[in-house]
Amino acid sequence: MAYASLDDLLAEGVRGRRVLVRSDLNVPLEGEVPSLTVTDDGRVRASLPVLRKLVQAGAAVIVMAHLGRPKGAPEAKYSLAPAVDVLRELADFPVRLATDTTGEGARSAAAALGEGEVLVLENVRFDARETSKDDGDRTAFARELAELAGEDAAYVDDAFGAVHRRHASVFDIAALLPAYQGDLVRAELVVLERLTKDPQRPFVVVLGGSKVSDKLAVIENLIGTADRILVGGGMVFTFLAAQGHRVGASLLEEDQIGTVRGYLERGPRDGTQFVLPTDIVVAETFAADAGSSVIAADAIESGPYGAGGLGLDIGPVTAQDFAANIAEAKTVFWNGPMGVFEFDSFAGGTRSVAQALVDAQGAGALTVVGGGDSAAAVRGLGFADDQFGHISTGGGASLEYLEGKELPGLSALERG
Repeated sequence: MAYASLDDLLAEGVRGRRVLVRSDLNVPLEGEVPSLTVTDDGRVRASLPVLRKLVQAGAAVIVMAHLGRPKGAPEAKYSLAPAVDVLRELADFPVRLATDTTGEGARSAAAALGEGEVLVLENVRFDARETSKDDGDRTAFARELAELAGEDAAYVDDAFGAVHRRHASVFDIAALLPAYQGDLVRAELVVLERLTKDPQRPFVVVLGGSKVSDKLAVIENLIGTADRILVGGGMVFTFLAAQGHRVGASLLEEDQIGTVRGYLERGPRDGTQFVLPTDIVVAETFAADAGSSVIAADAIESGPYGAGGLGLDIGPVTAQDFAANIAEAKTVFWNGPMGVFEFDSFAGGTRSVAQALVDAQGAGALTVVGGGDSAAAVRGLGFADDQFGHISTGGGASLEYLEGKELPGLSALERG
């Protein structure tokens, strides 16, 4: 696909023009209103370069973004204020937050916006039309957003984490204004194309997270493309059950056992090896201070907690095995933690995989961390972004790209 780029827009000139930018400020928060704090500012930092380019070129920038999943009306816990506070701290240009999305507050703030300044609209999902399935509703909201920018405006999509959504500020807006691809979206696509179009081999995929149902389509699409798929996290217990093993009280999607069994049978025929854990850290309860034991993956219920045991991490032998597989790779894609990394006692597997990616990157491999919980995990465990080849800002978007799905936000840019 060919898209008009941010460089194309800058070559046309933006001084004195208003530019609507769809950014990704959907950051994780902790605490309670009014003292919410951002726990991972990666998406804010990733949004800065495009905003800075536009500001330095003399544009007046209006940012559209969402946070969380409000139900189409303002909710204090989903305000963009904490993310905007971080943006102000990091930016070397003026940043203001509108009191609403397209109401009087936004209109007044947009009218007063000057060259080299940034206005962030409140959470676009505070308006139910943003996510409506009705094309007319979304178009009406997109038109109100476009009107904030006035004549001779342009639209830049720099929110890769939202390109898989057919939402007003992502899809419909591109039909109303000249549309351009932001640098962040372009960088994400370059990396994903390297993963899907003749990747350097061995190509190793590491999948974790809680539910195998969230990963079915990407597994389906990667069989025959990846050389090895290493499986950890809560999803692994459905794989173990598909092999005939009992998994105690561990997370299990019984309705997916047949599908997973089919993958395990098909993988070797299509040239993809599934690598499953040989040992599991099994806990007595789901708690940070729970008692735990390392138990063979095929004998979880023989451990001290019997059928009540909860698998909360891959075991140390498996962590070493996964690291060895990653060390042999030339391309690595990782999505999903290996265990409950938020509890230090069950973060060992995730930490080992992260370190293995760092080591592989240092040895010349391309290592890609697929956003979402994986990105939060590596940062939370003390790793720096530049230790990896790429940390995606869009977990869901990355997976849907790897599934081979059409991404509406990209289609809109091509159409525009």
